[in-house]
Amino acid sequence: MIVVGAGIAGVACARELVDAGVPVEVRERARVAGGRLASKRFDGRPADLGAAYFTVDDPDFARIVERWRRAGLARPWTDTFVAYGPDGRSVTSGPMRWAAPHGLRSLVTDLATDLPVLVDRLVLAVEPGPVVDGTPCDAVALAVPGPQATPLLAPALVGARRAARAQQWTSTLATVLRFPRRRWADFAGAFVNGHPVLSLVCDDGDRRGDAAPVLVAHTTPEFAGRHLRRPDAAGPAVAEAVRDLLALPEPAEFVHVHRWTYAKPTPGRAGACHLDADGIGLAGDAFGVPRAQTAWRSGRALGRALVEKLTG
Repeated sequence: MIVVGAGIAGVACARELVDAGVPVEVRERARVAGGRLASKRFDGRPADLGAAYFTVDDPDFARIVERWRRAGLARPWTDTFVAYGPDGRSVTSGPMRWAAPHGLRSLVTDLATDLPVLVDRLVLAVEPGPVVDGTPCDAVALAVPGPQATPLLAPALVGARRAARAQQWTSTLATVLRFPRRRWADFAGAFVNGHPVLSLVCDDGDRRGDAAPVLVAHTTPEFAGRHLRRPDAAGPAVAEAVRDLLALPEPAEFVHVHRWTYAKPTPGRAGACHLDADGIGLAGDAFGVPRAQTAWRSGRALGRALVEKLTG
């Protein structure tokens, strides 16, 4: 059994299979597990480059989050964001947003403990059988965005291709900005509405709990779409937009841009996952509201469906 993708959906799927005694191999194209719960270290300090936070309302996911909390891996962050729009600045309340002191990727790493995750393993083709890159297997779980799954799937795998192609995704550029000192008014995060560049800005020092003078900004899909080929070239425009939005007196001393071609799916697919008679499954947060919890639930649902298929 092969799982393609070591984000939270792929790891949740693999965990269900391993716990049921089904041999699994997880193949991840990146150098580390985590997927869009991505973190990267800058001068030894992690910054979240993918999801900005996660929320919880599923009792089963809540039990995992509580374990993370007790272990110091996750902490309640804030239920209050500010919002910038054409009418100015306002305050908005919502569900508790959770953060991870060591970066959100650390949560996926924890879930993947003792799982056979192979990184730097690019999958090129999934064919009927199923066969992955020439290797026969009992089944395949694709826990990657639909636009990345589609080119892997042979034309004969009609059901899986249809499910993958039905997914619609938008792009963003996530930009880490480190400043000489904290010179902005206190805020945890800000939704930015109607802006030509920005959609979200988070205080990463507040999110991480170390008060570092670091902000992480996410751009609009439209802005990102114009800079996907050369994301680094967009850094000055993003930095200037953040400085203008927050009325900062000095520029960032460090800027890093990360491209997410497939950052966020459009909600709307029915069902928690896809599994067809060919033994090809798809999972992720495209199966519901785009959230880390949705991805975890989808991966778990696909894992359970595969356990039933392979052992029932």
